[in-house]
Amino acid sequence: MAYDQQVAPRLVRLLAVFVVGFVVTTAFQTQPGPGVHGEHLGVSVALGGLAVASIAMIRLSRRASSVLVPVIGIAVVSSAALVGLQPNGPGFLAMFPAVSGAALRLPDRLSGALAAFAVAALAVAWALGNRSVDGIVLNEIGVVAFYILSMFGRRYRESTEHAHQLLEELERSRAAQAEAAALGERQRLAREMHDVLAHSLSGLVLNLEGARLLAERDAPDGELTHSIERAHRLAKTGLQEARRAIGMLRGDELPGPQGLAALTADFEGDTGVACTFAVDGEERELGSDARLTLYRVAQEALTNVRKHARAERVDVHLTYEQSGTRLSVEDASVAGDGDRPLSGSGSGYGLTGMRERAALLGGTLTAGPTESGFRVELWVPA
Repeated sequence: MAYDQQVAPRLVRLLAVFVVGFVVTTAFQTQPGPGVHGEHLGVSVALGGLAVASIAMIRLSRRASSVLVPVIGIAVVSSAALVGLQPNGPGFLAMFPAVSGAALRLPDRLSGALAAFAVAALAVAWALGNRSVDGIVLNEIGVVAFYILSMFGRRYRESTEHAHQLLEELERSRAAQAEAAALGERQRLAREMHDVLAHSLSGLVLNLEGARLLAERDAPDGELTHSIERAHRLAKTGLQEARRAIGMLRGDELPGPQGLAALTADFEGDTGVACTFAVDGEERELGSDARLTLYRVAQEALTNVRKHARAERVDVHLTYEQSGTRLSVEDASVAGDGDRPLSGSGSGYGLTGMRERAALLGGTLTAGPTESGFRVELWVPA
C-alpha cells in the first residue's frame, strides 16, 4: 500500500540519517577518535557497525522482520560501544533511531525486547564509564520516551491504514450495490413493459388483423366497426397500462388482485371466450410486490391464451391459503390446439418474466398442459 511507504518509514529514515551523520562527524572530534589500534580501533568498528546497520535499516522493508532484528541489534550494540569508548561523545543519540525503527517496523514483542536490550546496553555502557546516576537516568528516559512516541506513531499509522481499507471496501460495496440495484431495476422495468405491451398490443394486432380480413371479404359495416372499436379499446388500455408501469417509478398505486375481475371481464369482451373469475379463502392484505405479481402473472397467462390457444373457456382462480396465496389460470382449448411457447422448454420471455417475479418473492410458478388445455399456477408465500 502506498501509504506504508510514505509516512512513518520516511520519518525514521530522516531521523536515522541525521543522527548517524551527526554521531559519526562528532566522533572524529572526540577522544579517543577512530583509529587502528586499541580503543581507537574499537571506535572505528563501532562507527562502521552503526553506519552499516543504519543503512540496512533504512533500505530494508517493514516485512523483513527476520533481518531487521539483528540489524537493529547491531545498531544498539554499536551505539552502546560508542558510549563506553567515548564518554564525552554523542554515541547515545544513535539509540533513538534504533528503538524508533524497532517500534515502527517490528511486532510488539520483538520491538519491546529490542527496546529493553537498548536500555540495558546503554546502562551498562554508562556504568563502565563511571558516569553519574542522573546522567544514566536521563538518557534512559530519553530512549524510553522515543520508543513510546514511536509506538504511538505506529498505532496511528495502523489505524489510518485500516480506515483507508475500510473506505475502499465501502466504495467497492457501494459500487456493487449500485450495479445490482441498476440491474434489478432494468429487469423489473423489462418485465413490466413486456407484460403491459404483450397483453395490450397482441390483442390490438389480432383485432386489426380481423378487421383487415373483414375488409378484404367486404364484411357488413357493423362487424368491421365492432372489430375496429375493440382494437381502439385495446390501444387505450395499453396506453393506460404503460402509464401505470411508468407511474410505478413515482410510487403510484400498483394493480393487484382487486383488478383481476376487470381483467377477466375485458378478456371475455375482447375475445368472446367465456372467462370466469373466482376467489376462495379469507382475503388478506398483501405486499405491493405480491399484489403486482399476481396481477401481472394473470395478465401474461391470459395474453398467452389470446395469442397461442383456441380456447373455449378460461378459468381464473385466486385462493388465499394459510401459508400463501395461489393463482391459477387454466383454459379448455379446442382439440388439436397443439403446443404453445409456455409448454415447451420454458424459454419464452413471458414464462421467464413470470418465474422471475415468483422467485423474487420466494414463490413458485408452474406451467404445463392439462387433459383439456393449459394451466399456469403461481404460489407466493404469505
